Amino acid sequence: MTMRAIWNDTVLAESDATIVVEGNHYFPPDSVRREFFVPSPSHTSCPWKGQASYETVIVDGAENADAAWYYPDPKEAAAEIRDYRAFWRGVTVTDA
Repeated sequence: MTMRAIWNDTVLAESDATIVVEGNHYFPPDSVRREFFVPSPSHTSCPWKGQASYETVIVDGAENADAAWYYPDPKEAAAEIRDYRAFWRGVTVTDA
């Protein structure tokens, strides 16, 4: 099933190869439209996945701070989602 991440009427990512972890669809790096993302200084820690990094989504001048997150160096248990993006804060993830 092809999944899409949409915010501000714009497709941020689209893939039929997402990985679902804890109810979140993680999108492969090559499915993400990088022009809408800027790095954020924010980080959080998960006991089994490791340290998450965040990105702010910008569409048509509107910013959604820390709306995407990923694990650049996950723990072994989460190795399959290395650099995959997941979304929240109003980003809709739905089947295409």
